[in-house]
Amino acid sequence: MPTAAPRRRAIEDGFFTIPDDPAAPPRLLGSRCRACGETFFPRRTVCAKCLAIGTEPVELGPRGRLWTWTWCHLPLFGSRRSPDDGGYGVGQVDLPEGPRVQCVLAGKRGDFAIGMELVLDLELLGQTKDGEDLVIFRFRPPKADEA
Repeated sequence: MPTAAPRRRAIEDGFFTIPDDPAAPPRLLGSRCRACGETFFPRRTVCAKCLAIGTEPVELGPRGRLWTWTWCHLPLFGSRRSPDDGGYGVGQVDLPEGPRVQCVLAGKRGDFAIGMELVLDLELLGQTKDGEDLVIFRFRPPKADEA
């Protein structure tokens, strides 16, 4: 009988979903203003556009388009990646629902181009003392079967 995969836990609650099915895509947790319809990530209770109080929760993604990005030539603190991997990407990803999200990108330097579609994914950071997989969200280029 196969061993069950460890339960996954977000590095911080309230930013993204963790589907029970590891093959299902995660979603970012945002909010939408009830007054003007503006959408935000991360969640807010007061609209930054019209200053109305009261928003509703919405799930965002799981795909977006790379607006801009840069490459950091330092090891990512807390990452399981080797310092010899040559750094990591940081980008701004436009979501179809409206917000632009700044995040760490998953992939190699040559994998990214402005305007390309990206897919939301979860990256393993380590394990908790209770044996749960600790994960964080990243955007990455789609795999061949996801295009």
